[in-house]
Amino acid sequence: MNIKQHIEKINKQEINAVEFTYKALDEAKKINGEYHYLNVVSEELAIEQAKQLQKSLSKKNFKGKLAGLPISVKDSICVRGVESAAGSKILKGYKPLFNATAVQRCIDEGAIIIGKTSQDEFGFGSFSTNNSDGAFKIPLNPFDKERVTGGSSGGAAGLAQKADFPHVSLGESTGGSIACPSSFCGVVGLCPTYGLVSRFGLIDYGNSLDKIGPIGKSVGDCEAVLEVISGYDEKDSTSMKQELKKGKVEKVGLIKSFFNVDKEVKEAVMKTVDRLGVDYEEVELPIMAKYCIPAYYVLATAEASTNLAKYCGMRYGSHLPLEGNFDEYFTAVRSEGFGAEAKRRILLGTFVRMAGYREAYYLKAAKVRTKIIAEYKETFKKFDALVNPTMPMIAPKFEEVSSLTPLQNFMMDVSICGPNLAGLPHLSVPCGFSKKMPIGILFVGDHFHEKSLIELGRRAEQ
Repeated sequence: MNIKQHIEKINKQEINAVEFTYKALDEAKKINGEYHYLNVVSEELAIEQAKQLQKSLSKKNFKGKLAGLPISVKDSICVRGVESAAGSKILKGYKPLFNATAVQRCIDEGAIIIGKTSQDEFGFGSFSTNNSDGAFKIPLNPFDKERVTGGSSGGAAGLAQKADFPHVSLGESTGGSIACPSSFCGVVGLCPTYGLVSRFGLIDYGNSLDKIGPIGKSVGDCEAVLEVISGYDEKDSTSMKQELKKGKVEKVGLIKSFFNVDKEVKEAVMKTVDRLGVDYEEVELPIMAKYCIPAYYVLATAEASTNLAKYCGMRYGSHLPLEGNFDEYFTAVRSEGFGAEAKRRILLGTFVRMAGYREAYYLKAAKVRTKIIAEYKETFKKFDALVNPTMPMIAPKFEEVSSLTPLQNFMMDVSICGPNLAGLPHLSVPCGFSKKMPIGILFVGDHFHEKSLIELGRRAEQ
């Protein structure tokens, strides 16, 4: 049963919301015991929401667009009264006093929040293995427990695949954190245009890059949730008053440099392209292909180091017994509270925005980003969408990931970093298997052309 059918049955009271929620929670806990997709199961909240929904339905004064739909929420997105730690030891125990706008909009339409999904600490990673030096369990790939889920929304994608009940996850992407795990876990991930979905209540990684989006089993499931969470929000200064654009997809461009991938990956993607029913030709985006990774890691780490400065043990984050002067106390709290990857990115980000280096690195990266956006815009004059493999390979094994250098880790995002840097919508759809592991195809559209991507995604699913 897809989520549309489930919501219809809940609204007609053919399914009891409370009974269904109990079953869904039991199933989620079983999956979690084996695969570690949830940092927190919000059982009390879910049952209370289900009871309230059933009461409203009985009075026949409510029909929700997401009525009775279990939704899991990435750990970096705030849920009132539920621990929201962004996968970091420094925020362990933090229970927000408010809901993120995206979460509240789901609740207003009758959704049931079942828990907080595991992730890389603050979103720093491509494999969901940066678990704040062991503070959280690492999620396991739903197809092979010896492999990663991808990151940083690894728990969200894993649960979306493994749940055998109607369910959608809310993920978040800064540089590819929706598309990457969706590809590795064989689910659909929709990252919207920057500013389409409110960031209010999202624990920041990079303010100019962060985007909340749905991860589900089908394009239709993701579309249903995006419809609810998108739209202007006065609480977010970067939120856009912009309707989605309609457009027919007649021609797509294949980004040539991103097809230098595993043979099975390329074959699966090309078979899917052939059945889309559109014209296609190869295209190069040389500036994006060469500079998106260095530009992204300069800008994202600069913003991250600024955002994470507040976790000093005085106002925000965990604290220790007050000893020594401020600098000593601040250093002790952050040394204990942050994991190795968070520390690396804080150091890198602080360096690139220091006086004397800002112009050489940060401002130059900002200019490169503008060039990349212009290159995309020029390309979209000729093509309705762009296509490439979401990831260059299938999900790697944990032992393979542990042998990668930091730079090799960063380079994993090369095919998904560009649209994130440019704030473009993109959709990853499963398109085949290699060695019994899923492969994803990525569709990238111009700003606010989500409908074109959804149309392509539906064709790819058929």
